[in-house]
Amino acid sequence: MPVVSLVPDTSRGVTLWRFPGLPVAGLDLAVTSRAGGVSTGPYAGLNLGTHVGDSPTAVALNGLMLSSAFGGDRVSFVHQVHGTDIVRVSEINDDTAADGIIVDSGDPAAGIRVADCVPLALINPHTRRCVMVHAGWRGLALNIIDKARAIAGDDGAPVLAVVGPSISGATYQVGPEVIDAHSDFAKHAVHDIGDRSLLDLRGVVRTQLARVGVDDAHTWMSREVTDGGDTFFSDRAARPCGRFALLARWES
Repeated sequence: MPVVSLVPDTSRGVTLWRFPGLPVAGLDLAVTSRAGGVSTGPYAGLNLGTHVGDSPTAVALNGLMLSSAFGGDRVSFVHQVHGTDIVRVSEINDDTAADGIIVDSGDPAAGIRVADCVPLALINPHTRRCVMVHAGWRGLALNIIDKARAIAGDDGAPVLAVVGPSISGATYQVGPEVIDAHSDFAKHAVHDIGDRSLLDLRGVVRTQLARVGVDDAHTWMSREVTDGGDTFFSDRAARPCGRFALLARWES
C-alpha cells in the first residue's frame, strides 16, 4: 500500500495538500489544512465548517478564498449527518444532507469536511468518476464504503482509493458502544483503560476496502494524521474546532 507524505502547495494564501504519484490523469484531488483563511480563536485559519460556532462571515470568506485557490470553482459541500446517503454534485442545494458526493467529469468541484473522521475517495479512472465519503465510525458501521464502491462502478478497471488525514489509532479512544457497532471494529481495537479502547479507523477502512475488492496496492494513504490539531483540525484535540476538507474536481 502506498503510504505517501502529502505535498503542500500554497496558492492565493491557501495551502492545498496533494497526493504525489496518484496515477489518475485529469483529477485534481487535494486536502485543505488550517493554513490560510480568516477565522480566529479555536477556528483559526481556513475553517470550512458552517455548523461549529464560527462566524458565518468568516466561513463564507474562507470559502471564497478556497474557491479561488482551487481552480476558481465554487466548492460544493453537503450537511454531513453520519449516514450513508451519497449524492451527485448536481443534486446539492443548501439543505442537502448526505455523507458522500459523486464527482464526474464535467461536474463542478466538491468537498467532504472532516476533523478526525476519515476523508475517503474512491476513483474510477476509466469512467472519470470520483466518489468522496465521510467515513466516521457511524458511517463505517453502516457500510458506507460498500455503497461508495458500488457507485464507483465496475467496468474492469481497478478502482483506486485515497485516504486523507484522519485520527490515528493511538489517539482515538472510544467506548464499548462503538466497538460493538460493527464486527470489524474489534479487529482494529486495543484495550486502553477501564472499558475504553483505542480504535484504528484507518485500519477499519483498509479492511472494508479489501472486502469490496480495493486492495492495498490500489490504496493511497496519507502519512499525515489529525492528532494534535496543529496542521489539520481535530475535534479530539480541541472543542470547538473547525473543519478541513478533501476536495475533488476533474480538469476539462
